[in-house]
Amino acid sequence: MGMGTRARAIVGGGLAALSLALIAGCSSEPELVGQPTPNGLGLQPSASPLKVEATFFHDAILMPIITLICVLVAGLLLWIVIRYNKKSNPTPARWSHNTLIEVVWTVVPVLILVFISLFSFRLLFAYHDMPTPDLTVKATGNQWNWAYEYPDQGIAEYVSNMLPEDEARAQNVPYRLAADEPIVVPVGKTVRVLVTAADVIHAFALPAFGLKVDAVPGRVNETWFRADRTGVFYGQCSELCGVDHAFMPIQINVVTQAEFEAWVASRGGSMTPAAAPGGSAAQAAAGTEGEGARNVASDATGAAADAPAGQPPADTGAVDGSPSAGSAPAVPDTAAAPSAQ
Repeated sequence: MGMGTRARAIVGGGLAALSLALIAGCSSEPELVGQPTPNGLGLQPSASPLKVEATFFHDAILMPIITLICVLVAGLLLWIVIRYNKKSNPTPARWSHNTLIEVVWTVVPVLILVFISLFSFRLLFAYHDMPTPDLTVKATGNQWNWAYEYPDQGIAEYVSNMLPEDEARAQNVPYRLAADEPIVVPVGKTVRVLVTAADVIHAFALPAFGLKVDAVPGRVNETWFRADRTGVFYGQCSELCGVDHAFMPIQINVVTQAEFEAWVASRGGSMTPAAAPGGSAAQAAAGTEGEGARNVASDATGAAADAPAGQPPADTGAVDGSPSAGSAPAVPDTAAAPSAQ
């Protein structure tokens, strides 16, 4: 009787927990985009194609499989507790194994994992198959803030810190998620994020875009996203990195193209991709040398055309104007023959 009461208690507790989860999931409070929703149960709303695929993988593939496995295991445990307790089964069985059951519980998990891998590998490939980026942002993790740089626009590195609580409350933004200097990107553009760290391992994570990349000192990792809507999106460092790990928020402001160009101008940058250091001077020098060579070739051609028939043209000398070995008077053919002998 005692074993049956315990089993009923387990079942009752499980049903109560499931009911509370369903109530929380059916909350009338609307989901917040770009930040956690109070009493929320699922993932944050997706704001990029990668997150849409990750959400589908989680909600349509993993959750049904995990739920069925949990229900099956719980049912088996409950059946064993009730059917094979001492009162219901005073004489225990003498067999030790069942070949068919062992084959089934070996093959079925393998098939389940193979099925999951088909979707998992497809999602991993999507994360690594980055389209041609329209914009590059370098994010460097520090103890304890983030620093951002836009190399294509010529925007030097700037530091982003968490907003103090009084400023966050005054601006009506989430405390410990809002930052004083956010990342700003245009909507609908492919943004490549280069992630590294200056001291210890951090992690660049932003749930609405499905991003989570380790920031490792001495190594540059790469990820990408393409925001499909404007707005403000929040993330945090997701790798325990020290005493102020909880105060490293990530804020990404997704704006229109015109607003992004205005922001770049306010930062002293330019929408024209910056040339490599010394590139212009090197190209100019190469052009000057090429023009000088062409002029020399043109002079030589003109001299050959103006020279009398049977007389070799005078040498024009080296490119820099210094006399060359061929600038001496030409030796007549009659004198050159004995020398050749």
